[in-house]
Amino acid sequence: MRAVLTTLSAALVLAVLAPTASAAPGMQFGIADDGITQRTPELAASVIPEWKATGMDAARVLVIWSYVAPGSDRTTRPTGFDPANPNDPQYNWAPVDQVVDLLLAQGVEPILNVTGYIPFWGSLEPAERRNRYRPDPAQFAVFAKAVAERYAGRVNRYILWNEPNLPDWLQPQFSCSGGRCTPVAPHLYRELALNAVPAIKAGDPGAQVYGPALASKGQAATSANARTRPLAFLRSLGCVDSKLRRDTVSKACKGFRPATLDGIAYHPHSTTFAPDRGYTNVDDANLADYPRLVKTIDGVQKARGLVNGLSASKKFDIHYDEYGYQTNPPDPLLGVTTAQQSAWLQWSAYKAYGQPRVRTLIQYLWRDDPVNTRVDASKYGGWQSGLYFFDGNPKPARKSFPNPFWVDLPRGRKTATVWGQVRPGGAAQVTVQKGSGSSFTTLKVVTTDAQGYFRFPTAVTRKTSFRFRYAGAGGKTVTSSTVTVAPARAASSKKKRR
Repeated sequence: MRAVLTTLSAALVLAVLAPTASAAPGMQFGIADDGITQRTPELAASVIPEWKATGMDAARVLVIWSYVAPGSDRTTRPTGFDPANPNDPQYNWAPVDQVVDLLLAQGVEPILNVTGYIPFWGSLEPAERRNRYRPDPAQFAVFAKAVAERYAGRVNRYILWNEPNLPDWLQPQFSCSGGRCTPVAPHLYRELALNAVPAIKAGDPGAQVYGPALASKGQAATSANARTRPLAFLRSLGCVDSKLRRDTVSKACKGFRPATLDGIAYHPHSTTFAPDRGYTNVDDANLADYPRLVKTIDGVQKARGLVNGLSASKKFDIHYDEYGYQTNPPDPLLGVTTAQQSAWLQWSAYKAYGQPRVRTLIQYLWRDDPVNTRVDASKYGGWQSGLYFFDGNPKPARKSFPNPFWVDLPRGRKTATVWGQVRPGGAAQVTVQKGSGSSFTTLKVVTTDAQGYFRFPTAVTRKTSFRFRYAGAGGKTVTSSTVTVAPARAASSKKKRR
């Protein structure tokens, strides 16, 4: 996080504006806010146009089985209900229909995450009356196909389940006996994928299906519903061991058949860590842990534990379908300051752009979840990662989100990368300025690429501030956030006196 100034030759200008192997070409930005799309759909008509104006390319929308299908609290399927018929009047598609229609009207691509919670009758053990417990793969596939048939022609991309490594979404996570716990959830997920992925593609030919949309952090396997660490989940999903070799010992891997996905969906949340700080446990992986995430994905694929449906020989693209920073206020436990949220979301966009296989980065959320007032629940059990507080007041990140800007000066270097984007994409003329205090001068005028990005090197010899400006809607000048960087001071060396 630092920077520089220098005059570039024309040849160098052309070189640095060309696409590079280290960038993710065409990376989409998007939004996910299930509070708006699921719990308060009456807000969607006024909010979704703002999503488009803010530069969102896509929106992830949960399609929750027990919300759409009837009789969620029954242990037997309702009489007369035909789950294979998407037009059955007992299905409740209205909230999803509304959101999909509004998104398409604004030119924002809907990505449907087909997931639990499950109706009790959709469990392999319905008598348990638990809406996360052992979903029936065959019945879920029928529902998934109905979703695909209903939205075929309007939706092209689907995600299979949400955070199956958390007991909040899938149970049990482990089977425990004699003080030892073995994974269950990855094998449940594999059966879901083996049934539901071909069902979705039968209902919507040509569609792509991503998964498994894992949360970035787990915990030690000490109970049936401990959170499974994501990289351990991926290995178990593909029946490979810790050294990424085929697991032929585990009972759950007998008769193994690999699941097929068209891309890896993942939630690289960093909680309170800066975007360049990875997690300590080697089986957790946040945004900074991209190298070990792709190492695991590639190792599982190489061991034939997971098949790329787009091309068996192609490495998986990665789609970050949730990412965000919670803020304090309102969350004093897992929140960063609102100023940090604004800066770190821009830094995160730069980091994701530099991760070659990342194709999607989706902000979670638009508006904070409400703070819980129930005495029997966690007060901050929801998420407070919105660009707006729950009361509708904007956070600083709302202003910076449409025009992320970062200046990266690696430690020990004197040349920085100046990076930014104007959302939505398209060619725009950007004036990058440098300065000290409140005084700025023009450093460089650049034209963004088709996705609205610009990127070039510059030299930093002292503490310098940077920002960029461009003409926004109605010709109004828009100014980015200011990023201040400085070269690290050389360590002083004093000769010892004799």
